Amino acid sequence: MRQIAAMLHADAGIHLTEAKAALVYSRLSKRLRALGLESFRDYCALIASREGLDERQRMLAALTTNVTNFYREPHHFEHLAKQVLPPLLEAARRGGRVRIWSAACSNGAEPYSIALTILSLMPEAANHDIRVLATDIDPNMVAFGREGIYSEAALRPVPPDLRRRWFTPVRSGDGNSFSAADEMRTIVAFRELNLIGAWPMKGQFQAIYCRNVVIYFEEATQSRIWSRFVPLLTAGGTLYIGHSERVSGPATADFQPEGITTYKLREGAA
Repeated sequence: MRQIAAMLHADAGIHLTEAKAALVYSRLSKRLRALGLESFRDYCALIASREGLDERQRMLAALTTNVTNFYREPHHFEHLAKQVLPPLLEAARRGGRVRIWSAACSNGAEPYSIALTILSLMPEAANHDIRVLATDIDPNMVAFGREGIYSEAALRPVPPDLRRRWFTPVRSGDGNSFSAADEMRTIVAFRELNLIGAWPMKGQFQAIYCRNVVIYFEEATQSRIWSRFVPLLTAGGTLYIGHSERVSGPATADFQPEGITTYKLREGAA
């Protein structure tokens, strides 16, 4: 357990306590059976070796929580639609640039919810310089989001008119499924990214969604993440975080609360 926790912390910044031992055992025992290994000692030896790099990535994916759904914490999307997007979309019609980042996007429900919010206000958004960057550490989730196919149950939170307009029924062995429309795929770009690693983005965002992920980090790592967002937000940019999270560390001086788990970058923040 200590070896696995140390590797997960080194690779993803996730703080795994002894209380999670049963969860780790449950999720990784499946990997041991798939690999034909008899003990966790053998598994640890594999993932610590050069030959086990691929399996180490699979371990990370197995231990990463991917709980999400469309319009999760709906007040954030209401704020986006009413407070953030109207002036941005008006500027986009005049040739302006709009960028929103969904950090820790999981299976794509969050960035597609952002795209749906944009399209509900501006159906022709895909024809303008409006993009949503969707990133996640788990390549399986990135691939799922990029494929953009969701079950009927997954799309229940989506208003019926938006579902009819922006999703197309597709055949699936799991019953009724729906594929994201080309306009949404144009707006949303999926990429792999580790929040404790390098961030290759050079441009700024008008809004960043980083929700329900930093709670898995230690306090020092959380503070670093919040501070790293500051230079990536435009003046007055908006940060949305999870219901159990709070901005901490030096970044508290840079962000002004503006609603439930919603923050605005203070004027003059660097």
